[in-house]
Amino acid sequence: MRLGKPRWLTASAVAFLLPSLLVGLATVAIAATAPLPGDPKKGETLYNQSGCSTCHGASLTGGIGPPLAPIKKLPDTQNPLDPQYLIDTITNGKSVGGGYGTMPPKGNAPQLAAQDIQDLAAYIIQTNQVPAGTRPYSPDQLAKSTIAWVTIGTLAMLALTYLLSRYNMRCIAFKSRRHV
Repeated sequence: MRLGKPRWLTASAVAFLLPSLLVGLATVAIAATAPLPGDPKKGETLYNQSGCSTCHGASLTGGIGPPLAPIKKLPDTQNPLDPQYLIDTITNGKSVGGGYGTMPPKGNAPQLAAQDIQDLAAYIIQTNQVPAGTRPYSPDQLAKSTIAWVTIGTLAMLALTYLLSRYNMRCIAFKSRRHV
């Protein structure tokens, strides 16, 4: 006869600990994403109103200027989605090269304030992070979705643990009847 903790205890511990681990990892992943420098909704409005679409296209696909979604990696940058790189490029302009024209400072929209430029950068970053045709979850929607899926996973693991324990008990009963 084997002494020690029962098998069902280990299975139950896994059933409870695994969802906790998944929630912890999801929380770390969400916290690790850098905040956007501005408001992407305001940035989208500014993009269409301030003439950015004239060079970069109505849907950021490019034209006279390089495409911004997906953003074209130019030779002078490691990360074209770096907020500071985008803010500096919009603020100071750029001689792009590679068949593209020169971007004037503030894209020939001198009325753009520093916050407007941050909003434009946020719009470009968010558009590149979200696949075309999808809408990002709001923080409330993301929290509700995470809670729902963790709950479903936990209940599924509990049901599986119950079924496995019933199966093990039947096997033990069957083996004990055979050895009598």
